[in-house]
Amino acid sequence: VGIAGEHLTGAEMAEKCSRGLGITCAYNAVSADTYRSFGFPGADDLGNMFQFNHDFADEFCKARDIDESRRLNPALLDFDAWLAQNKARIPLA
Repeated sequence: VGIAGEHLTGAEMAEKCSRGLGITCAYNAVSADTYRSFGFPGADDLGNMFQFNHDFADEFCKARDIDESRRLNPALLDFDAWLAQNKARIPLA
């Protein structure tokens, strides 16, 4: 079962983080090939996931229907609500 509170772009997430955390955040797009070259454990898997999400964005989002997700879990948070609830747990220093 795919679950999503909302579907945001990287730029949208950065804007929401800037507003919610009170700092300037910017989205830096990194290609999947570049991400795979980072060399840390799991970089290949994450690069593959990012490529799939990019190449098949419509299919990825359709499998994570927001209305269905909210029907299954009415307490599901959108990103703004999640960030407000969890911002103290995000190390900024």
